[in-house]
Amino acid sequence: MDLGLILPSYRAGASAEGIDAAADAAERLGWHTIWTTDHVLPGPEASSEYGRLFDAVSTLAYLAGRTSRVRLGLSVLVVPMRNAVVLARELATIDLLSRGRLTAGVGVGWSAEEFANVGVAERFGRRGAYTDEAIGLWRHLWSGSREPWEGRFHHFRDVGFEPLPPQGASLPIVIGGRSEAALRRAARLGDGYHASASSPAQLAVRNPILRRAADEAGRTVPISARVRARFGPAEIEGYQLAGTPEQMAGEIGAFADQGVSALALDFQETDPELSVSLIERFDREVIPAYREAASVRSGPA
Repeated sequence: MDLGLILPSYRAGASAEGIDAAADAAERLGWHTIWTTDHVLPGPEASSEYGRLFDAVSTLAYLAGRTSRVRLGLSVLVVPMRNAVVLARELATIDLLSRGRLTAGVGVGWSAEEFANVGVAERFGRRGAYTDEAIGLWRHLWSGSREPWEGRFHHFRDVGFEPLPPQGASLPIVIGGRSEAALRRAARLGDGYHASASSPAQLAVRNPILRRAADEAGRTVPISARVRARFGPAEIEGYQLAGTPEQMAGEIGAFADQGVSALALDFQETDPELSVSLIERFDREVIPAYREAASVRSGPA
């Protein structure tokens, strides 16, 4: 199981110092990926959590120079609220500056109000189609192709696009969302499915849909999951990876049983010292407990 960290780049109290401390801890401990969170101008229903938020793309560009090993991820970028060509350039630049460490998590968004707030209200009803085209457009440009692009939303010819991302058209794109359309998009177009706020039981319901769609496309689709984590009893509505270290290790095993190969943990703490202490405690207490339990379950080689 690859371990990743949702950076404390949003919520009240989010700060550059907190982002630095958490990113440094994840890299020092050998965690796999650090992830930023995306919103632009949410309405009242989301402002309490996302009203204070460091831009997801800009923050990764900054961390590309600050880190050297840990992968950089977007969890997840709301693509249809933005210009897809500009995003192609931004993401290619981050991949280059990080020497090929970017994973682009993408989603279609859910708030019509936020689309209106950023001036693209008319795109909300077509956000799935826009995202599909954006993924194809990115891979076209990242491949270095000079062929024209004729899509529903974008048309261009005789253009130059350099520098190319080190990962080229294979720069990993993982698809977020909980709808059947998102699962099918992951199977058709993505390099993985990135679940959020979902329990192992909820993934068990989605897995057959994902597998059927992947089989139809002749592809395999790795699964990663973004979860809120807390030592002690769960204290929020919805799913939370919570409990004693042993209980949390058991839950990680339940995710593994559903085919999840990577977890992105959100400790919901913005204070730099407290954030680092939670990351270190998880690394010190939960990961060894999970490995021990996994070894017992797998039995002798």
